[in-house]
Amino acid sequence: MKDGIHPKYGKTVIKCACGETFESGSVKDNLHVDVCSKCHPFYTGKQKLVDTGGRVDKFKKRMAQK
Repeated sequence: MKDGIHPKYGKTVIKCACGETFESGSVKDNLHVDVCSKCHPFYTGKQKLVDTGGRVDKFKKRMAQK
């Protein structure tokens, strides 16, 4: 490999919106994520509704017009 062209890979701290933190490897120092394995519905078995920017309301309004 050539010297000086590759980013430095090292340990990073990943923080979730639920408060969970853990270490992993990355080229970035700190990462902030919305969902982790502790709060993701697939792993917890609990359904969580996430309405991003009113998408559900927009869909319902569009379906009501037809």
